[in-house]
Amino acid sequence: MEKLQLEDFTKFKFLSGLKYSPNGDYAAFAVHRMDVEENKYLSNIWLLDIKSRKYFQLTSFNEERGFVWLDNENILFSGSRNPKDKEKVESGEEFTRYYKINIHGGEALEAFVIPKKVMNIEPIDENTFLLTARYNVNEKELEGLSEEEKQKELKKRKEEKDYKVLDEIPYWVNGAGFINKDRERLYLYRANENKLQPITDEYTDVSLFKLNRDKSKAVFIGRTYKDKMDLVSDVYIYDVASNEVKKINRDEDFSYRYADFLGDKIICTGTDMKKYGINENGKFYLLDIDSGEKKCITPDLDMSLGNSVGSDSRYGSGYSFKVEGDYLYFISTERYNAYLNRIDVNGKIEKVIASDGSVDMFDVKGENILFIGFRGLKLLELYEYKNGEEKQLTDFNEWVQKERKLSKPERVEVETRPGHFIDGWVIKPIDYEEGKKYPAILDIHGGPKTVYGEIYFHEMQYWAAEGYFVFFCNPKGSDGRGNEFADIRGKYGTIDYEDIMKFTDYVLENYKDIDPSRVGVTGGSYGGFMTNWIIGHTDRFKAAVSQRSISNWTTEFGTTDIGYYFVPDQIGGTPWDNFEKYWEHSPLKYADRVKTPTLFLHSDEDYRCWMAEALQMFSALKYFGVESKLVLFHGENHELSRSGKPKHRIRRLREITEWFNKYLK
Repeated sequence: MEKLQLEDFTKFKFLSGLKYSPNGDYAAFAVHRMDVEENKYLSNIWLLDIKSRKYFQLTSFNEERGFVWLDNENILFSGSRNPKDKEKVESGEEFTRYYKINIHGGEALEAFVIPKKVMNIEPIDENTFLLTARYNVNEKELEGLSEEEKQKELKKRKEEKDYKVLDEIPYWVNGAGFINKDRERLYLYRANENKLQPITDEYTDVSLFKLNRDKSKAVFIGRTYKDKMDLVSDVYIYDVASNEVKKINRDEDFSYRYADFLGDKIICTGTDMKKYGINENGKFYLLDIDSGEKKCITPDLDMSLGNSVGSDSRYGSGYSFKVEGDYLYFISTERYNAYLNRIDVNGKIEKVIASDGSVDMFDVKGENILFIGFRGLKLLELYEYKNGEEKQLTDFNEWVQKERKLSKPERVEVETRPGHFIDGWVIKPIDYEEGKKYPAILDIHGGPKTVYGEIYFHEMQYWAAEGYFVFFCNPKGSDGRGNEFADIRGKYGTIDYEDIMKFTDYVLENYKDIDPSRVGVTGGSYGGFMTNWIIGHTDRFKAAVSQRSISNWTTEFGTTDIGYYFVPDQIGGTPWDNFEKYWEHSPLKYADRVKTPTLFLHSDEDYRCWMAEALQMFSALKYFGVESKLVLFHGENHELSRSGKPKHRIRRLREITEWFNKYLK
């Protein structure tokens, strides 16, 4: 077996979008891979025969990320193979072209073109579809315009691309760019008439919709706003036959996060955000469709709903919630694993899949369950769960286990203050020799309300292959242990910093082969904030790499997509009524104390932590004569390390490793 190579991740296969066929005889999923030469990702639909457990590639356009089952034999997916599409894009016209393919063979045939950028689509019948699509309040709908009027509107849109007119917040969103006056609008599309009909009004943004069993109604979550988007949302019912929309919840300050039909009720998750702020774990509720009465069926629940177990080796998404029969199935993050559970209308929760690792996405059909996830140090694969046992069905990434040396994380539990324990891990260098001194890297996760676990993390395994100890932990503020543990509002850089430093002390004391004079620190997002904070409060680290960081809470408030609500919630108040607090918790305040050579990595389209954060900290260090360097990635956003262009991801990891090699080896 050979040591892991930096570019091995470009050979990984990433699985997503798992969906059973309506009768449960087949399941389809997307497989993504990197094309380094073209600097992009290629995606195709694969099919699993449930009975034989054989799987094979179904499509070959290399861009089929999303799809839906039309019936038991046909799949609908979006693509762009028409030679006229490039001309349409250049003219400013938005559209989504759909194809239909039979799972038993034959070529994919064009089905229809929707004159919108479609986000999600679900069939009601063979000719009728419910969908959400991008809509801009300042643009005319092309539907119903004459050809002359249509060309005038397209010309206007093309000319407007030279300008950015902003009159609301957020005006940009990480991964989506400028979104001023953009909404995801709900539409009904009739393919046989080629007619697209808007359902919601122009200012309502629809985050999710679900059809009932007979597809006569849909429930959706909407947020209506002008000038400033708030986190409060509402639940609506759409009647397909009457074309009527009805808000069913009573007026209240509440953030709904999921809604679906369960029996004759609507089951929802959400929170009023009153006790623990915007990161508060949601509870489960039943909404009465007629009266709007909301009943909490899990009053004592304090569980993180969804998966926040970190990895840099996934791409795409799938179901985190799904109603099947009398249950809502859902993923939860608990401690440092992601499990599958189910809940009934009485609020009874059962653990369905409780093995260590990460259930990333799943689908259920009757008593049959498929899921895509991480197990041990294996990369993403497709699994079947039946009669209490898991069976791996695919082997897309088995070569990593067979051909590369990996280092299993050793879990430690550290008491960082009386009665307060945190989870941490240490990865030893590949071919570790007891008694030999090694450099080490402390890696800090983002969030802060996420977790590290024991699953595959490429950068850490690569550093182990390069001869480093790697250690990481889930300090106060992390997910998976309830609201109280996750709550660090107003305390950034205090108790979380103490946890990380006490954890570092423990590791250096108990792993004697780490050379304490050759330890580096890195992290991204919140981990980038903490890296900036650390170098201003201690000189114990020989080198640092700060990624997509925060350095100044005042500029984070005013320049980022979530800043105007995230920062007041997490720091407290606003820059106008609590400036000293903002400055007290800003790493930039302490930049004059920094002595640690620091590399900054940022992306110029990172609107979650805008590049001004890195520029300020980098400029300060240069001003004070500290060795520092900034690498800015053009055209990338906050997700560079997870879904950035292949060449950029290679360059990122190489820059980090070379920086540490320079100062730690």
